[in-house]
Amino acid sequence: MQIITRQEVADSLNYPSLIQALKQGFAQPAGTPTRQVFELDDSHSNHDAFAVLPAWNADVIGVKAFTYFPDNNQHDKASLYSKIMLFSRQFGEPIALVDGTEVTLWRTSAVSALAAEYLAPKHAKHLVFFGSGNLASYMINSHLSVRNYSKISIIARNAKKGRLLLELLSSQHQGVEFSLYQQATASVIASADVISCATGSHTPLFNGEWLSDGTHIDCIGNHHKDCREIDTTTVTKSRVFVDSRANVLNEAGELLLPISEGKFSPDKVVAELSEMTKNNLGRSNENEITLFKSVGTALSDLIGAKLVYDLVQK
Repeated sequence: MQIITRQEVADSLNYPSLIQALKQGFAQPAGTPTRQVFELDDSHSNHDAFAVLPAWNADVIGVKAFTYFPDNNQHDKASLYSKIMLFSRQFGEPIALVDGTEVTLWRTSAVSALAAEYLAPKHAKHLVFFGSGNLASYMINSHLSVRNYSKISIIARNAKKGRLLLELLSSQHQGVEFSLYQQATASVIASADVISCATGSHTPLFNGEWLSDGTHIDCIGNHHKDCREIDTTTVTKSRVFVDSRANVLNEAGELLLPISEGKFSPDKVVAELSEMTKNNLGRSNENEITLFKSVGTALSDLIGAKLVYDLVQK
């Protein structure tokens, strides 16, 4: 059995290859039982969690186990630790133990970009990104791989992290105009073609009334029933797509809270990612507002880890 380190994952992956692998993988038959996410504390203020995500397809069987401790930064530790175990589909023998933390960062951002490939305006130029955590640079780089942005506005409550992110990305993408804000304004939101949210916020990041027609919104930061990165107005104004109906409608306050308010219903979800890729479902016109909510899937972990395994063999 091969052990694949975090550095090997980072060295092997690139967004065009990963996004293409996800597009093909989600369109193929796969086994994806309901993932198990366990909150380790009943306290409203504590969201420490442990999760197990199994999946399989024609080539490989996989299971990811991860812990999520959002307050770990106070102790100088990462918030997410993860491993992915791969088994041969033909014989069931273990073939690799892959660092799941790096795979998760890549596959989360690549799924977001894959959805944007279907849903973002074709000529999108302005990306507004909320967040400055570990995912931030991955998310922005993934979105840059599917659209030719000339302007990116970063909204980060942590000014120091925001400045570091701005400096890093500015050095990598010298043809893009980057700007930094500590909170959203009506003018920034109204001028966005795409809004991507990857934060730990418990409450909406902007007012849905500020949205302009034709905007695409992407939310990947929240995994809890009583929290949300966007408000009910944003949801009701949008055609809604998800990575997984089962996972999102079990975990994500972005949809569960509007449902509890009587403002949204599960049957209003247009499609999940497998349906989007199989049937080429996406934006139907230039004026509609679209929303993609993702909480993560075992299938994306499986596809990402198997791609890493294959690339490391070369």
